[in-house]
Parts: sequence; structure tokens; C-alpha cells
Amino acid sequence: MPVDQETHALPSPWKEFLSELDDMLTEPVELHCIGGFVLTLFYGLPRTTGDIDYYTAIPPNLDLDAMAGQGSALHGKHKVWLHRVGVANLPEDYTTRLSEMASGQFKRLKILAPDAYDCILSKLERASPKDRDDADYLFRSQKLDAQVLRDRYKNELRHNLIGKIEWHDQTLELWIDIFTAPR
Repeated sequence: MPVDQETHALPSPWKEFLSELDDMLTEPVELHCIGGFVLTLFYGLPRTTGDIDYYTAIPPNLDLDAMAGQGSALHGKHKVWLHRVGVANLPEDYTTRLSEMASGQFKRLKILAPDAYDCILSKLERASPKDRDDADYLFRSQKLDAQVLRDRYKNELRHNLIGKIEWHDQTLELWIDIFTAPR
């Protein structure tokens, strides 16, 4: 169940888990989240997830894994956890397009989600069937524009990718063909 767009309220167990984490914090913290948590709770993808994948925490010196990671007391209590993603490929200016999830729900914790284009591009390098399906859902449900996706890839991500760049170019074009095909 996604975040209530009027109240910005998170469903259980996320609300309780993040409220307890918020109570443990002694200073403001931003989590730049990606993955299934964002897709299901921010964009409404109809599936479940057991963790919050985050790419960046600001400030970076907190031991969020001990506080709320897999195996922590919070994980044991709520059966959900934080998971720091070691590598993520996001467009260069993604931070300028972040949106707050559950605005006003916490005193110190700010949960941020990338825009839909950035979410799609974050999945391009791995390009698993699940990633493609998630990207297809985002493209269609958010009524995205293929040219905006291409431009953002070209201007903010392509030059930072590792490996055969032509493979990534082809993957993006294949995905766009899938996204824009009539159903």
C-alpha cells in the first residue's frame, strides 16, 4: 500500500519502524532511497518489500546498519530493515529532483525518493528482467516521455557508466521500445 498522498502517512510496519528510528536519531538525517520501497510506497507498484534500500545518508557517519539494518533490534521487532546499497548509478543531478516521502511525519528523519526518470535510469546498468518490469511500470504509470529519458541518460548518466557503453545504449532503446509499445 503506497503513502497516502493527502496525509503523506506511511502504512504499517514502515510508519512504526521509521518512527522508532527517528526517535533514536540525535541530529537531522536524510536518506536518499531507491529500489522496491520507493517503487511500492511512493509510486504505487503493487508488490511488497522487506527493506529500504538507500544510496546516501546525510550525514554519512551514522551507523544506520547497527541501528536499523538487518539483524538489528528494530529489524527483529518490525521485520523490515534499512539496507545500504554499495553501488548505484544515478544521474548526476538526481539530488535536485528528490521528493520527500512522508513529509512532516518525523522530527529528524527525511526519506527522499528520486523522480521516476532517475529511478528508471538507476536500474539500467543491472538491467534484470525485474528491473525492466519495474521501469516499464514507472514509465507507463507516471506517463513519462521517452525523449526526456534519453536526454537525461545522455547528459547525466552515460559518461559515468562502466563497461561497454553501447550495451547500455542498446538496453535503454530496447526498454523504450517496450515501454512505448501498445498494450
